[in-house]
Amino acid sequence: MLGMKLPSRFLFVVLLFMILSCDVKKEKQSLEVKIAFIADAHFQDIYAHFEDANYKGIENPETGDFVNIRTMSAQLQSTRIFNENYFAFIEALDDIVAKGIKFVALPGDFSDDGQPIHVRGLRKILKQYADDYGILFFATTGNHDPVKPFAHDAGKTDFLGVGGKEQMITSVTNNSNDSVAGQLMPIITNGIKKWGYKDILNEMSAFGFYPQKEYVYWETPFSTYSYADYTLDEAKKASVLENRTYFIDKYNQHPDASYLVEPIDGVWLMAIDANVYLPKKELTNITENANNFEGASVGYNNVLLQKRHLIDWVKRVSDKAKNLNKVLIAFSHYPLVDFNDGASNEMMQFFGSNKMQLHRVPKEEVAEVFSDAGIQVHFGGHMHINDTGVYKSAKGNSLFNIQTPSLAAYAPAYKVLTIQTKTNFDIETVVIEKAKNFKTLFSLYEQEHDYLKSITATHIWNKDILSSENYRKFTKWHLKELVRLRFLPDDWSQEFVDDFIQKTGEELLLEQLEQQEINSAVLDSVNLMKADFKTWTGFDMVYDFYRLRSADELAFTDIGDARLQQYKVLCNQMLTSKKEAYRNWAIILDKSLNGKPADHFKIDLIEGSIERVLP
Repeated sequence: MLGMKLPSRFLFVVLLFMILSCDVKKEKQSLEVKIAFIADAHFQDIYAHFEDANYKGIENPETGDFVNIRTMSAQLQSTRIFNENYFAFIEALDDIVAKGIKFVALPGDFSDDGQPIHVRGLRKILKQYADDYGILFFATTGNHDPVKPFAHDAGKTDFLGVGGKEQMITSVTNNSNDSVAGQLMPIITNGIKKWGYKDILNEMSAFGFYPQKEYVYWETPFSTYSYADYTLDEAKKASVLENRTYFIDKYNQHPDASYLVEPIDGVWLMAIDANVYLPKKELTNITENANNFEGASVGYNNVLLQKRHLIDWVKRVSDKAKNLNKVLIAFSHYPLVDFNDGASNEMMQFFGSNKMQLHRVPKEEVAEVFSDAGIQVHFGGHMHINDTGVYKSAKGNSLFNIQTPSLAAYAPAYKVLTIQTKTNFDIETVVIEKAKNFKTLFSLYEQEHDYLKSITATHIWNKDILSSENYRKFTKWHLKELVRLRFLPDDWSQEFVDDFIQKTGEELLLEQLEQQEINSAVLDSVNLMKADFKTWTGFDMVYDFYRLRSADELAFTDIGDARLQQYKVLCNQMLTSKKEAYRNWAIILDKSLNGKPADHFKIDLIEGSIERVLP
């Protein structure tokens, strides 16, 4: 038997089987590369001092430190926290260190308006963690960094000053030295101006925006070298900002900070700069006047108008990744897929097209174009929400858009991607429950609250937020006050608010039941539940809608199973309400309760599937 000569065809089949088996085994080989994504940190260096103004800030009576912080009033009227997120950011980085993760992506709004004092402070912290723990950071731009493509003067009127008063800090000297009786004198400093691309990328150069010797490979949408011909010197030449611009009209060019990096052999991170600054009017010459341009908050809808070169680049990179057997992960500041759990149409009918940030919802064309260009897994931010969107193009290409929550809003969290194989990924959401020292500034807010009471200010914030036991509960309070002080007045119909907010759950349920004919068995079941429905109001339901919208599955434990079931019962009744607003509201809330997995889940690119990982 051993001496028999096997037919050549048989040997060929055996050899082919061995090769194919090897490829399959190679494909399924565990990579276990972990990448953390921290979106919308909105970092502000609260301990930095404006040295050119000889201004330290205000003294914290609890610690003796001098801090530059925004008022609590400002925080509770904003979609982001300005001060305590400093501590949450440090907590997240420490947690990443404890988990042994070596790669961290920052999908935009890493700063708050690209102010020099804050970008410099962020760079120092990132450099410290890079030096001490060997972490590589990769940032991309958001609409807050930079606010406009070019640097310009700016300031804020709502820093917290002595005695709980508002303190203006500005880089504008015109008329700012004039004071009004009872108000604090403005502080003039260049540290508060808003930087453009040039300064921000220069300060953040070590964090992906420019090639580093540690990288296996690095390119831009405009570089011309091949993967085989790559050298660090050639990459440095291509990285010069003047070589990374695109025409917005026949006169003007804007920078594009997009780049592709291979931090470890086999893994490609594509950082897409989806900022687009449309001219406010037709330009007739070259201008670097920031006032001539709109902000960049819309995202990919405007990319289709102004930056179609990015689509071609994505296609080229995707093709190269397949040919070179690389795992391609994209991240940018803006979502590529609708983030409203399929309820955007109902939300437009209920709120109006210019409310609830609906102008930021990407058109279906965006998902279609980029999925067909080759993006399969994309991490976004911008919306300060936890969400997963899945899109399948007409050509059958799947795109998984993973919205990363903000550390500066409810629920504060970051994402961890584990690349298990070249086609299988595990995504886990890590909530920052506690943050050391997050109460450090509370005594200063006490002064602010006392001052607001002394002048009988209207719409004073609820002091109970200062009783928050941990950072997550602090962000819950932030959202609740945001709903009361801003969202309800700005986004909701006064007619609906007057009709809905003050009613108890029981009153809302009985109102719907009176409109319908129901049998005695159903009525008996409802009567058993009515006592539970008495414990909450329409406002609680609206607040919980915002919790679901912001945190998705992360909000389930905060709301509780019993309350969620009661909402489902009421929504089911409102679907047949005589009031159109109630019907739309029921659909919106129901869809918010039934989105794709967004806490801990797995993605299989071959199957195009997503599967929830149960705790």
